[in-house]
Amino acid sequence: EWGYRRYEWKCDNYNEPSKRAAKRLGFTFEGIFRQATIYKNRNRDTAWFSIIDKEWPTLKKKFEKWLLPSNFDPNGVQINKL
Repeated sequence: EWGYRRYEWKCDNYNEPSKRAAKRLGFTFEGIFRQATIYKNRNRDTAWFSIIDKEWPTLKKKFEKWLLPSNFDPNGVQINKL
């Protein structure tokens, strides 16, 4: 619907919470760019994830179901995780 072919997520390979979030949101791990940059005086390996256009319709349905008002309690806390 937006015309995108792929959406990318990249993070420091040491950033485990970010990698878990990418996977939870439906991104597919593609690989590591070794020594992609220098950060705080160390080589940083970058983990790459993606969602491609053919995967989006299925993921979109999961997001829409997850975001339904019935999936949140009176305090706005989700009942079912994505």
